[in-house]
Amino acid sequence: MDVRGKLALVTGGSDGIGREIALQLQGAGAEVIVTGRSADKLQAMAGLGFGTIAGDLSTPEGVDAVVNGVAGKPLALLVNNAGVGSDYDLDQPETLESAARCIRTNLDAPIALCTRLLAVLRAQPEAAIVNVTSGLAIAPRAGGSVYCATKAGLRSYTQAIRHLLKDSNVRVIEALPPVVETNMTAGRAGKKMSAHDCAAEIVHGIRTGKREVNAGMVKLLQFAHSLSPALARRIMIQY
Repeated sequence: MDVRGKLALVTGGSDGIGREIALQLQGAGAEVIVTGRSADKLQAMAGLGFGTIAGDLSTPEGVDAVVNGVAGKPLALLVNNAGVGSDYDLDQPETLESAARCIRTNLDAPIALCTRLLAVLRAQPEAAIVNVTSGLAIAPRAGGSVYCATKAGLRSYTQAIRHLLKDSNVRVIEALPPVVETNMTAGRAGKKMSAHDCAAEIVHGIRTGKREVNAGMVKLLQFAHSLSPALARRIMIQY
């Protein structure tokens, strides 16, 4: 996809991977609108020439704000990047609200945005949807059960709508990051990919027409999964 002159919407685009995707799309010539929850971060992005929409995608009002914020605009690229973790604990029922917020943000909101913005995407000569899942969509880790479930659900949804849209002008891309250095992973030990490098692989995939972008170490996980799904699950469940 030639992004030059095209309008892109990047959810969760004021921080982390989303911010880097937005910056790199802008650098490639796209006009970019970002969404986020932090007024200060959105103000900083506006200062860099981005359109901004404030909205919490864990709420219906936040989804409405995003849809209304791009109404009447020639949106050609939707990047569903916004995501949150969850402190869900199987032994602690009080953490169910955290789980619900994770599900609403990571799964319900992308489905809603794909559905509600599809008509405008179809109206463009060339368009794309990018759903950012995770390597954990391939094989889960026990410590992030709800987060993994949302990403696996979004992966399945992405594969299904790709087939539904295969004869249309809307390309459907899945991006699968590894553990990336962001606020969500702050304090977590182990090797992490930089947000810049992860975004670079995703933007390259958008521009070169890939259906799936396996970033960083996810390439190895995909290879292990292709040899033995059971082996991949055994490796990742304790990761």
